[in-house]
Amino acid sequence: MLLESTAPLEKLTWTWNGYKIPYTVTGSGRPLLLVHGFGASIGHWRKNIPVLAGAGYKVYAIDLLGFGNAEKPAIDYTVELWRDQLKDFWTTHINEPTVFVGNSIGGLLCLMVLADYPETAAGGILLNSAGGLNHRPEELPLPLRVMMGTFTKVVSSDLVGPFLFNLIRQKPRLRRTLQQVYRDREAVTDELIDLIYAPSCDVGAQKVFASVLTAPPGPTPAELLPQIQVPLLVLWGEADPWTPIAGASIYQQPATPHPITFVSIPNTGHCPHDENPTAVNPLMVDWLSRLG
Repeated sequence: MLLESTAPLEKLTWTWNGYKIPYTVTGSGRPLLLVHGFGASIGHWRKNIPVLAGAGYKVYAIDLLGFGNAEKPAIDYTVELWRDQLKDFWTTHINEPTVFVGNSIGGLLCLMVLADYPETAAGGILLNSAGGLNHRPEELPLPLRVMMGTFTKVVSSDLVGPFLFNLIRQKPRLRRTLQQVYRDREAVTDELIDLIYAPSCDVGAQKVFASVLTAPPGPTPAELLPQIQVPLLVLWGEADPWTPIAGASIYQQPATPHPITFVSIPNTGHCPHDENPTAVNPLMVDWLSRLG
């Protein structure tokens, strides 16, 4: 039986473009690189890293610039910035074919690395992968499109933005938000709330939040998938309101140049690796064991 553990992870520091980036590495064997989603960090993989390392893999996890304990400079944040961060980390620390594992925005970033830098990749595991950094205007009905446009202008305002961000990041509001996207409310623990809340108190966190909300959405999975030449495992929590499973149909199309294994996970939300590790960990380990 594969048991998850929440033992503290040893954090190391990598300097990238002058910015301090935390990462962790555990185990030995084929390398895996775990990439968190929006507002999360290395700690979001705390229930998966020990299992993957124990199954015979060298597991890396990294904080994206602007999130977790990484520095939070006042720059423009884009998916291309983070894609290049992952590529440079791979070049510096791994430099052999790697399985990229990503949740939400992290899943989209993994797709981008696999498509744009095929020499880095042995495979990819996507968990409720996002379709973009933000919703594209054409994806939203007109009233919501206007509302979101107004919200992004307000949140990036020097006058109102910090006040609004301070409201959004409060622990009770974070708990309510997570209870919407996690089907199992008991999985929304104090530990999880602290993991997301603490980095939001860092200097620069509000500017990161505003930059991300106003950034371009980036390439679509439909644009990236034809370029990928390695196997993919796509895991999807069926009860996800943020990236509904209906949008995962693109990963179930047979006419792709790469094999895709798609598995839906019942009664699970947007972050299946954290909410339901007893289902996700064995699926990942089994798929990895069959990867060439």
